Amino acid sequence: MRAETIAVHSGYQDDPTTHAVAVPIYQTVAYAFDSADHGAALFNLEVDGFRYSRISNPTNAVLEQRVAQLEGGVGALSVASGQAAMHYALVNVADHGGNIVSTPQLYGTTHTLLSHILPRQGIEGRFAEGDDAASIERLIDENTRAVYCETVGNPAGNICDIEAIARAAHRHGVPLIVDNTVATPILMRPIEYGADIVVHSLTKFMGGHGTTMGGIIVDSGRFPWAQHAARFPQFSQPDASYHGLVYTDHFGEAAYIARVRSVYQRTTGAVLAPLNAFLLLQGIETVALRVERHVQNARKVAEFLRADARVAWVNYAGFPESRYYDLARKYMRGEVPSLLTFGIQGGLETGKDFYDRLKLIKRLVNIGDAKSLACHPASTTHRQMSAEEQAAAGVTPEMIRLCIGIEHIDDIIADLDQALEAAAAPQVRAAAGARGG
Repeated sequence: MRAETIAVHSGYQDDPTTHAVAVPIYQTVAYAFDSADHGAALFNLEVDGFRYSRISNPTNAVLEQRVAQLEGGVGALSVASGQAAMHYALVNVADHGGNIVSTPQLYGTTHTLLSHILPRQGIEGRFAEGDDAASIERLIDENTRAVYCETVGNPAGNICDIEAIARAAHRHGVPLIVDNTVATPILMRPIEYGADIVVHSLTKFMGGHGTTMGGIIVDSGRFPWAQHAARFPQFSQPDASYHGLVYTDHFGEAAYIARVRSVYQRTTGAVLAPLNAFLLLQGIETVALRVERHVQNARKVAEFLRADARVAWVNYAGFPESRYYDLARKYMRGEVPSLLTFGIQGGLETGKDFYDRLKLIKRLVNIGDAKSLACHPASTTHRQMSAEEQAAAGVTPEMIRLCIGIEHIDDIIADLDQALEAAAAPQVRAAAGARGG
């Protein structure tokens, strides 16, 4: 099935009892066992089934199967938020003394996780100078447990060369973990280019309506954990908490996702509520249609801004002059996501004035909504970072991040135009006064 069909049908057949076509919301905590032996087999991971909704739930299972198929993976785990997905994905491979090598262009909270939170647990976050494979590979050593990047950086808008980065990681026997939130599997399927693990904030484009939080981890099933047992013993050595179960022996290609569910979700409990899973499934049914409109509208907005003398610069990978133009063509057929950034003539204060004068476009910290959204990253999403860290992440003081929605393009541009005009008016008057003097 193609992506549009997978998004509507995958992972669910009509309910066998009621024949319901919509995925039921299984609002239950626990599930009955056939017998004591059946319960024991479930808890020993010897048989498939449901035992407690902190571990798995039938509604969530449909969501997991659907996203796994969209991304081309062997399995997935849904969790309470994108950040929970990121945390679980990394600690499932890294332990005390290990390190994660990352590009510097990251969402602010992910940067905080790698630079401040994980180091307190003995896991070092290493940031490359850039997003190219060579600068990343220079930081990989015998203690590296994963390479990490965002397929499309938020808010930098950079596009990573996934194929080259995956080759660099695999040369050293480590997996590539990528955040595909901005691109979505509609525009890019990073597993096809060598990524081993894919994470999403489902809160964003996949859910698409700004109502429901959720995250997911997708396992490609391709990384040979058993071949790298010295670096990743947790997958190929007996797990004492499960009576000596060996994940690679028991789960084969799905060893990674089975362990993250059994060890981290079960014991730390960042659980996605089944109602949230249901709502996210509703959003995913229309993700292909929405992304198509997002892409069309964003291009027209980028062209409008580039042609406007009131705008100092526009960062949009769909322009031939962008350093990421060729990568956009390679990985996304030139269909650039709706996240873009720009700066206004007059710098920070004029930019803030523009931001405050928006009427249709919402001022908030989210992306991927059906509505058009605007953010000032330096004062919000990347506020905790130093000026140097912000610059490395592609954040400048005057930067405005737009995530263009699916409204009529004329209305979006009209709002941008009126805000630009109002913000630029004081400068125009001042310039006219100076000429008159």
